[in-house]
Amino acid sequence: MVEGGAIPRPRPVYRQRLAGDDGVFGLISSIESEEAIVRIEDGVTYLCPSRTRVRMLHAMLELGDSPVGDMADVLVPDNEARKLSRELSRLRKRNPFAVPFLQQSGWHVPIRWFLLVRDTERTLAEEPDGSYRLVYRTTLSKARRRLDWSIAVVARTDLEPLAEMLRDLSRWLANFDRHSILELDYASLSRLFTWDELDNDRSARDINEAIDALGGGEVSRSADLYQAVAGKWAEVRSHESMN
Repeated sequence: MVEGGAIPRPRPVYRQRLAGDDGVFGLISSIESEEAIVRIEDGVTYLCPSRTRVRMLHAMLELGDSPVGDMADVLVPDNEARKLSRELSRLRKRNPFAVPFLQQSGWHVPIRWFLLVRDTERTLAEEPDGSYRLVYRTTLSKARRRLDWSIAVVARTDLEPLAEMLRDLSRWLANFDRHSILELDYASLSRLFTWDELDNDRSARDINEAIDALGGGEVSRSADLYQAVAGKWAEVRSHESMN
């Protein structure tokens, strides 16, 4: 969607998902549309399609890795998961680039995302309603180089599960042109913090220092830095269980 242009929102459709023999869960999902975020900078047009349906399919199939993981089989039974997987396969067959252009995470920022950006790339700006919003912005080529370095460092340790998570992130980034722009946007999550808390937030700096320390053999310092960031976001994420 070009800023300033109004696009009519499609009415949501309601899809019933069976959950066991005695209950029915409802899923409200938007009709897939051609809506996209468009930005023009220095004569270059950047396009970020919403890909709502693709994102929803990915989210449903990845419920097992979310805080409701124990309930994933209830919310999305095996037969429904197979249907969702087949639908995603059909979409990819028609369009190999049917991947989410947006990665979203409710109530927290996954720590591995901070490896893509640097503290110098952060912007804390005031929104029209007086609130504040924290955004990191970089190029895809820089993000991929940083992630490659992080994967190489972690792969030399016994943190193989973390290395695989980073590889998954790398495979997602590989879908896009290297000249693309990458943003890590706190968006509405910013509202969980005061201005001082946002201003003092240096998660990207600390987690990158943790990786550098790990690469330099300073395991204890790396662990302390990582735990400080993880502890902070665990506290923020506690809002999820309260909602």
